[in-house]
Amino acid sequence: MRKKIGYIITGILCFIFGAGLVCAGVYFFPKEVVKTITEKNVTISDTGISESVEKIDDSVVVIETYQEGELVGTGTGFVYDTDDKYGYILTNHHVITTNEILIIYSDSTTAEAEVVGSDEYSDIAILKVSKDTILGVATMGNSKDVKVGDTVFAIGSPMGKEFKNTVTKGILSGKDRLISVSVSNYDADYILNVMQTDAAINPGNSGGPLCNINGEVIGINNLKIVKDTVEGLGFSIPIEDVLKYAESLRTDGVIKRPYLGVSMLNVTSTYQLKYTGIRLDEDITEGVVVVDVESKSPADEAGLVKGDVIIKIGEFEVSDIAEFRYRLYSFNPDESVDIVVNRDGKDKTIKVTLGSN
Repeated sequence: MRKKIGYIITGILCFIFGAGLVCAGVYFFPKEVVKTITEKNVTISDTGISESVEKIDDSVVVIETYQEGELVGTGTGFVYDTDDKYGYILTNHHVITTNEILIIYSDSTTAEAEVVGSDEYSDIAILKVSKDTILGVATMGNSKDVKVGDTVFAIGSPMGKEFKNTVTKGILSGKDRLISVSVSNYDADYILNVMQTDAAINPGNSGGPLCNINGEVIGINNLKIVKDTVEGLGFSIPIEDVLKYAESLRTDGVIKRPYLGVSMLNVTSTYQLKYTGIRLDEDITEGVVVVDVESKSPADEAGLVKGDVIIKIGEFEVSDIAEFRYRLYSFNPDESVDIVVNRDGKDKTIKVTLGSN
């Protein structure tokens, strides 16, 4: 009993002593104490992001693709620019499965769209509609200004027009993620540099905008990892990359990329390599195998031959076709680059002047 009373008395004395120190601090150093408390304050708003959503909502559209009058696919897009005659819509390449395209706006009005340009490797497409049909134009932001942990939100049409302009909120979970993707439905053959978010991205959200807290577009939603053991892994292409690709698509209808002039297989594609008559040493486990060289191509003129295993381009080592193509496309047409190959068990550096596709 005496111990309990002692603990209680000790606690009271500590409280009085601590309170006295705080009061003394406020009395003798009022500015410092107030400043410290103020800097640690965090203001939390309970109004949500409704104003930011309203800012972009009318620029977001449902995209429906048809084949001989039958609906074959849906996705999302957003109006990002206009000129005197047209409004221009950004979306994903994989959303545009046909040339028969219908746009549905937030007020349920519709317009027919035409493909301006589309690119499978960047997964970007541009559509155009009559300018007098559009309801709003999205404001472009900058993904570089957004930090991991910042609030972001996505707008899209999961499951089609019945749920058009659905808003999901989350955070930016990561930046500069390199995700391997397939455009041929076989091995991964390209890498996308994307941002990661835990904002829900569902079928039909593809091509829709990922926005910062101010309602400015910082990316295009393009894929989600779906596994029983994974939750909240959605990805978006940074808007800076998108706008760079969009400029080429608007001007030329295609994205001009460097051209090498070879057919390739991964070193792990053992069966296919045997079929082409190429046998590799067992210690070669990474790289890209040249299986054919186009006559008079940059590769041919530089001296690349069938059976060469490309292990490096410029300063970048490459392990497979997806990584090689990603690194190759970081160079410009007509640029000279060193390519390191393994030929007959020895490394050889070959300087190649890249062409244009």
